[in-house]
Amino acid sequence: MDTAELIRKVRKVEIKTRRLTRNLFTGGYHSAFKGRGMSFSEVRQYQFGDDVRTIDWNVTARTGEPHIKIFEEERELTVMLLVDVSGSSFFGTTGQWKQEVLTEICALLAFSADSNNDKVGVLLFSDRNELYISPKKGRQHTLRIIRELLNVQPSDRGTDLAGAMQFARNILKKRSVCFILSDFWASDYDAALRVLARRHDCVGIHCWDPRERKLPDVGLLCVRNAESGKKTWLDTTDPTVREHYIERFDESRDYAAKAFRRAGADFISLQTTESYATTLLHFFEKRARVGTH
Repeated sequence: MDTAELIRKVRKVEIKTRRLTRNLFTGGYHSAFKGRGMSFSEVRQYQFGDDVRTIDWNVTARTGEPHIKIFEEERELTVMLLVDVSGSSFFGTTGQWKQEVLTEICALLAFSADSNNDKVGVLLFSDRNELYISPKKGRQHTLRIIRELLNVQPSDRGTDLAGAMQFARNILKKRSVCFILSDFWASDYDAALRVLARRHDCVGIHCWDPRERKLPDVGLLCVRNAESGKKTWLDTTDPTVREHYIERFDESRDYAAKAFRRAGADFISLQTTESYATTLLHFFEKRARVGTH
């Protein structure tokens, strides 16, 4: 798209998601994703009742007086958005592609992070890593992320979730909140997810179009795989065909949900017709109530 159209679209996304951030998310985001690390603050003399496990033996030996280390909770977070831009994300039958919905969700999360003075970065991936923007703060940085999402032209159409997770693990040195946004039409990413979730707080956001689960009864239909390009003819008047289509989708979604659960990570599944704002708000509130893991 040309520059003027891109600017217009960025502005439209910013207006919509900033309003949601102000009205719904800043408090919920802050409560759900508190800094969980402990960073060194200072050393002071030991006082009666202090935990002996916090004694700084080097300072104690140097001064001849017992001293302890004081730690404080790290408030600043790093938020990393891993966004699927494979061929299947550019599909939609409800007025928006899945990729457009994911862009708005990313904008909402990025502005929430910015409101909380957190850093945010993004990794766009297909079956290769298309673009990496390192985590930073600020409105201009967030707007750059939105621009890249709106104007992405992936070089490949497949999906390599495991590769994206491995890349994130390698480049994120500090514990971060990793949102993995995809339709999860992929497999064999369980091991990579478990490794990533050991160090980072991972949340899967599964976005899907209703036509990916339920076929209409419209006779003989030619469908094309958005990633492989393979075409198949389906007789949608056959109830068995439609049932198999539903089963295939449910198996893929269940695979993703179980993979995240086994990794100790959170998983959200939402249709493009749903209010992602409401779904995410409920998720934030739930995390705030039960505490983060």
